Amino acid sequence: MSVTPSVEIKYFYHGRLKVSGGVLPDAVTAYQTFGDSANPCIVFPTCYGAQLRLDSQLYLVGEGKALDPRKYFIVTFALFCNGESSSPSNTPPPYNGPYFPLVSYEDNIRAQYAVLQSLGVNKLYCAIGFSMGGQQAYHWAVVYPDFVERIVVICSSARTSPHNRCFLEGPKNAMKAAKDFDDGHYKSVPQHAIRAFGRAYSAWAYGQAWFRQHLYRYDGLYPTMEAWLREAWEGRYIMYWDANDMVALLLTWQNGDVSLVRDGGDFETCLHSIKAKALIMPCKTDLYFCPEDSEVEVSLLQNAQLTVIDSVWGHVAGGSANPTDVKFLTARIKEFLN
Repeated sequence: MSVTPSVEIKYFYHGRLKVSGGVLPDAVTAYQTFGDSANPCIVFPTCYGAQLRLDSQLYLVGEGKALDPRKYFIVTFALFCNGESSSPSNTPPPYNGPYFPLVSYEDNIRAQYAVLQSLGVNKLYCAIGFSMGGQQAYHWAVVYPDFVERIVVICSSARTSPHNRCFLEGPKNAMKAAKDFDDGHYKSVPQHAIRAFGRAYSAWAYGQAWFRQHLYRYDGLYPTMEAWLREAWEGRYIMYWDANDMVALLLTWQNGDVSLVRDGGDFETCLHSIKAKALIMPCKTDLYFCPEDSEVEVSLLQNAQLTVIDSVWGHVAGGSANPTDVKFLTARIKEFLN
């Protein structure tokens, strides 16, 4: 996987930015742009584990892909806490490391909106996202209801369910309980902590049938499950991620709920008030964001269609892991955007 992005990463400097857990004195949002700004604008923010420098968004962005720069002006955004936008790992004292304040989805969306304003965007044709990116798409429709025309939500939800919050307690506490995490005050890469997180997290990302079919072997790339765990899960986070960033970003995920932005926690009223046209795409084997939750959300939205991804790849069916699923996503998204 490349660590040199195909498109330049740009940085927007907000100055002092109030966030849910306090303040960031010099907040920064990392982003990329594709295409002509005169075209309809689409935003595509990152999910958990995604970084712009790793070309994480390019499975849907590019000529002939779901988001074609010849037709749209596409802006990809790095979430706060992903190591590219303001994060525990790149913020100086007094908000460095474990002292970084809680950041919400709403904080991210307001920061992204400031970037779009600086780019001269006065209307958002679509907000699209996978997983945490899909939760941001929902938040775009709630925070700026008259700015956003449509949303595409892939393997995600408008609020993080109790089961989802509970599952995240496992990897989070595996990280925090490790002998080298040191309450976030580690002086070198806490390998025990990050490796424990990766293993506690790994099984949730795929459907049970995926394991039953031994798809973790990736056509012989990994001879054993141990090799897959070591390289695909431990290795990826060890190489590219900071432990405090991983915990801080997970807290954003756990606290996701559009109805806390508006309507005082009344979830049904909040969803029914969304004006944007919506395409909701769960995977039938997703263990994070189950399709039953998406069915409930679509029943509450005014103008939404439900398209279930028929795949054994579980949650990662909405990402770049399986070419067959990417082809399906691309076709459905193109239909929705046209």
